Amino acid sequence: MPKRVVVVGSVNLDLVASADRVPVAGETISGHTFQTFFGGKGANQAVAVARLRHAVSMIAKVGDDAFGSQLKKALRQAGVDVRAVKVAAGSSGVALIATGKQGENLIVVVPGANGKLMPRDLDQHKTMIKSAGILLTQFETPLETVEYLAQLSRKFGVPLMLDPAPARLLPASLLQSVTWLTPNETEARTLLGNGDGELEPAAAASELLRLGVSNVILKLGEKGIFVAGTDGSRIQMPAFSVRAIDTTAAGDAFNGAFAAALMQSKSVEQSARFACAVAAISVTRHGAQPSMPSRVEVARFLNAYGEKN
Repeated sequence: MPKRVVVVGSVNLDLVASADRVPVAGETISGHTFQTFFGGKGANQAVAVARLRHAVSMIAKVGDDAFGSQLKKALRQAGVDVRAVKVAAGSSGVALIATGKQGENLIVVVPGANGKLMPRDLDQHKTMIKSAGILLTQFETPLETVEYLAQLSRKFGVPLMLDPAPARLLPASLLQSVTWLTPNETEARTLLGNGDGELEPAAAASELLRLGVSNVILKLGEKGIFVAGTDGSRIQMPAFSVRAIDTTAAGDAFNGAFAAALMQSKSVEQSARFACAVAAISVTRHGAQPSMPSRVEVARFLNAYGEKN
């Protein structure tokens, strides 16, 4: 029986305004619509897994405000095991998102209860962590919690997938515990101290591997992905051609789908292609969690491109 995916991360309410384009610093523009969606990188990844009908549990915190109960209920209804989603005093996490008509976005995240997920909270769920097939995490919770999760993953021999967002420099001790590092181009530049410099995928992936991670998946947007491993494997994979209307949770869709596929014993290349399809479908829809496709939708999408599920 395939092992469960366990996600340790953020749960947010997304407040989304759409306009012709996203504003630049100091600029006020008129928008077209305003909507609220359930989001948070951790919750998005968990829902992506659940929508694909793979068992997934989440370790997280929501606030004791009105948003908190809604956020937890939405996860449960999506099929996520929420026994380890606890309530903390204060506000839930929120994300303020502006989207443009070309699918671009600008995001400000206020942690709220996410900032109260501490290492001691992971201690309460060691059995869940130890029994996981893979652990997924991000940086919308405290760094010390992510570092402690990495220690537990090494102790228990459970693979760790890290989505290094929001972008930041990372200690070598953390990177050396990461089985799958999944940065986009901006995050990869930050990790490499490359600022706004040119990013050549193969060279960047090799540099990231030298920092100590076992495998790297560079997410290159419409250019696809580049996968590299310490075993010498290299895979350049194009993106599916779709009309993007909202790229907000594309990376989360990819990570959740890749993890779920790996747990279903698909190869790395098969898992990556499957995840590319899930991400492609997600950008054709508005919102974070509402954009996550079902397994049936992914099979239909791949069939339309003449590829196997």
